[in-house]
Parts: sequence; structure tokens; C-alpha cells
Amino acid sequence: MQMPKDTIFSLEKKPLPPFEFNEQVVRVFDDMIERSVPLYRETLRRQAELATYFYQQGSRIYDLGCSNGNFGMVLLQSMGARSFEMCAIDNSAPMIDAYRKRLAPLRGGERIRPLEADIQKVVLENPSVVILNLTLQFLPPQERDALMGKIHSALSSGGVLLMTEKIIHGAAELSSLQQRFYYDFKRENGYSELEISQKREALENVLIPETVEDHCDRLRRVGFRKIDLWLKWFNFASFLAVKG
Repeated sequence: MQMPKDTIFSLEKKPLPPFEFNEQVVRVFDDMIERSVPLYRETLRRQAELATYFYQQGSRIYDLGCSNGNFGMVLLQSMGARSFEMCAIDNSAPMIDAYRKRLAPLRGGERIRPLEADIQKVVLENPSVVILNLTLQFLPPQERDALMGKIHSALSSGGVLLMTEKIIHGAAELSSLQQRFYYDFKRENGYSELEISQKREALENVLIPETVEDHCDRLRRVGFRKIDLWLKWFNFASFLAVKG
């Protein structure tokens, strides 16, 4: 079935409301994210394989900021018939509703439990794997340490955090270069200049990226000692952090 096309920012909007994960975005989310996030499907595939590798039987997997369940769909394939329990958390009711509808007809889908909740308030119970995909960037920077500290404290020994974030570079010239290639990527995927500029404006002060160094420093600060930047495409990066 063909995905509904993202045309949310194709017409000029005045005033332009801040970006939010509402029903309009959920309807076109898969098209939006595949045309906006380089290597998106490859990232999910490898994260699912990593989750399968690090998962400790009898523990839980948490997907924080799970959106409509794209990671969960790939994880079901990676896990096969293996038993596991995953809690998928998102504060967007339309996203969670879409996730539940996707799981309903799937054999083994009961292993994943979508829940509408605030990831900052949810209690993490016995996790060996935590997924944080394009989620931390939407939290106020001053609140990020607390979430990451909670994740590290909750993880079992040998457990893993798998995180993907949009990033910036500390050097202005290289940051501009990354942004140039990213906007070229969006143009190649059919977005117009109006769509690019309006999406950028809608995300201003909603999505606040940090540098790779910022993320690694925070991971170390909350207690992670084994950290790997395993995938990077200009201004997108995926991290792996293992609790010792």
C-alpha cells in the first residue's frame, strides 16, 4: 500500500504553528521521515539486530519516543519467535493509536505494549535495551541529563542504549556544510524550497540539536564508559552505549 505523501508544508501558512506530532503528521509520518532522515530504514534494521544481540531474557526493551512503531515492526522480524517484552512509549495519542492498529493483526504483536505517556515520568523496569530515536532533541536541553541518567541507572549490567539524533557541528563552517547537504537531500526527495523553509521554521525552538561531543560527554557524565558512534551521515548520528 502506497504511503500518504507529506504535503503539510507545501502551501504557505501564516502564522506558522510550531511543529507537533498531531493527527495530520501521523497520517503522513512514514513518507515524511523517509524523505527527511537519511539512512532511516538502515538505522532501524541495524538497531533491531543490536537489540536482539543485547537483549537479556526476562528483561524488557523500552522504545522511548516510539512514534508509530517503525522500530517495533523491524524488531519483531529480527526477534523471530523469540520471547521478549517491549514497552513502547510516546506522548502523542495519535501515534500510539496508529501503533496499536499496526500491531493488532500481527502474530506475536502482543510482545509489544504501546503506551501513551511522558518518557520523563515513566518508570523503567528491568531494561536491558533502551531505544531513543530522534527523541532527545525534542526535550529542553536542561532536562536531557536527567532522562539519560535515569536510563543508565535502570539498565542492567551489560545493557545497551541505542540512540539516533539530528546533530550540529561545533565549527560553524562545517555545520553550514552539513546543513547544505541535508537540504540537498530533501530536495532530491521532492521537497520544495517553501516546504524546506517552513518545516525549518516550524521546528525552531522545538527541535534543538547538539554536537556529537555534547552527546558523548553526557553519556560519560551519567555513567556510560563504552560508547560507539556507529553511524553518521552529515548531521545525523547513531550511538551505542553499553552499561559496564
